[in-house]
Amino acid sequence: MEEQIKHYENKLAFEMDPSDLFEALNNGEKIIVIDARRAFGYDEEHIPTAVNIPHREMNLETTKHLDRDVLYVTYCTGIGCNASTKGALNMTKLGFKVKELIGGLEWWKIDGYATEGIKGEKQGLKIECAC
Repeated sequence: MEEQIKHYENKLAFEMDPSDLFEALNNGEKIIVIDARRAFGYDEEHIPTAVNIPHREMNLETTKHLDRDVLYVTYCTGIGCNASTKGALNMTKLGFKVKELIGGLEWWKIDGYATEGIKGEKQGLKIECAC
């Protein structure tokens, strides 16, 4: 039973679902969302506020400007893509606090949240601050 408890604790420590991410962003938590896909995927559609750092380009030089006091949440297209896992691994190796978004952009949209980009779905729920 202890091994199973540790397994579930680790999942929660290293993963986040779209509703938790949406809530955290709306609550102003110190989170930066990273789209770990190539630039053309990001340009086509991405989570609002996300920055694009393709996992293949993550290194000391490309991440030196990033704040080390925030949580980074990596994502990719969905469960058929592992760019978010590769991005989370790379960012962790570089010393950042990281979680991976479960289901990626696909599950973000299934949950009804808006996206931006060429094919963005602006009618979904927005990440906006009313203050």
